[in-house]
Amino acid sequence: MIFQPVLALNIAIALLACYLLYRMQKAHLSFTKRVFTALGLGIVLGAAFQGAYGAGAIIIKQTSEYLAIIGTGYVQLLQMIIMPLIMVSIVSAIIKLKDARALGQISVLTIGMLMLTTLIAAGIGILMAKLFGLNAAGLTASAAELTRAEYLQGKLGAASDITLPSMLLSFIPANPFLDMTGARKTSTIAVVIFAIFVGVAGTGIATRQPDLFASFAHFVRVAQAVVMRMVTLVLRLTPYGVFALMTQVVAGSNMDSIMNLLTFVLASYSALLLMFCVHLLFVTGAGLNAWRFASRIAPVLLFAFTSRTSAGAIPMSVQTQTRRLGTPDGIANFAASFGAVMGQNGCAGIYPAMLAIMIAPTVGVDPMTLDFLVPLLAIIVVGSVGIAGVGGGATFAALIVLSAMNLPVALAGLLISIEPLIDMGRTALNVSGSITAGTVTSRLMGQTDMEVFNSDEVADIDREAQPA
Repeated sequence: MIFQPVLALNIAIALLACYLLYRMQKAHLSFTKRVFTALGLGIVLGAAFQGAYGAGAIIIKQTSEYLAIIGTGYVQLLQMIIMPLIMVSIVSAIIKLKDARALGQISVLTIGMLMLTTLIAAGIGILMAKLFGLNAAGLTASAAELTRAEYLQGKLGAASDITLPSMLLSFIPANPFLDMTGARKTSTIAVVIFAIFVGVAGTGIATRQPDLFASFAHFVRVAQAVVMRMVTLVLRLTPYGVFALMTQVVAGSNMDSIMNLLTFVLASYSALLLMFCVHLLFVTGAGLNAWRFASRIAPVLLFAFTSRTSAGAIPMSVQTQTRRLGTPDGIANFAASFGAVMGQNGCAGIYPAMLAIMIAPTVGVDPMTLDFLVPLLAIIVVGSVGIAGVGGGATFAALIVLSAMNLPVALAGLLISIEPLIDMGRTALNVSGSITAGTVTSRLMGQTDMEVFNSDEVADIDREAQPA
């Protein structure tokens, strides 16, 4: 690739924006202000690039490749620390538990909340699809969409082979060191299970060999301190990552395609906003201030929105829950980890439900009958288990649901042009759902630090954090 003067100018402008964010950091402006400033800068610069060069211009693609060093590089750094963070945090939490039954309560409440909110999200998706009159019969396929449809058809075999027993079996870590690399879709849950075994085994020697247990507990504290330092260092890069990711998204968006499918976009975001309100109702029902909750999770939702990765948001989600919401480490890690791969309200709840309602009429099926809706809701809840928390998870969830309902999966490819735009909102809702599950679970178990939650001094999640 030839380094053109125009490309050099684009990179220089992007670096100037990054320098502005750096000066804001040195001036000790709050994390939230820096992240929202980064979002605004990304939108403005991305729109300027598209306005100056036109959608699909080669120079935009070339500029995006350099911006990916910041944006994608930041996401990869977050992914780097996910597994170590899960390991040390969960092991640390378990060895501190005085009552082993608390571990079972945490698991049941957290997973139960994730499944319940996914069921509600699916219902909202169905409602919005009906209210907006979504129907796939009138869509026209372009060459890119036909290619995507063929790809989905090819993936149908893998989706149809998935059964609930096989999903549950895939959670068991036959090789935990392989799962540490994130090699499988269910690696995150597998690492959680392995961490639970390590923690339970550690507590098992507490009375028999107290000296060894003390050494083990000290090792875990040291490891947690080191990992938390890594998390802090990476999170300090959040504004830069958000800026680069948002610039790429806006500069590369195809506005004509978005306008052609505007109804589906509006229906999707109406469903996402309504489901977020449901999250706030759960928080309110748990006796917490919903506005305070929403304002404190805003930065992590903004990152999820721009990055489109639920798994990549795990470190920031844990920090947000522990430092801003007063949720203990163990519950925060359970909720963030399990919420990244199951019970995703946006990707595994709303999206496949809307697609099913939208596609069913094309094969002569009335989607608003109980014979269709009851199996659809059941399949969505079961199919939400094991959905990968990275880009593409929603597609896989849709394949599982559509194939199980005997609906044509190729029609899902007609939404390719607006997929990134909708996926941003879906991912943010996924993360909101996992944080809601952790917050409500913590509150129901009486473990929420209300001084932290109610404090007027909000801790910046990119500042130094000490393990509890």
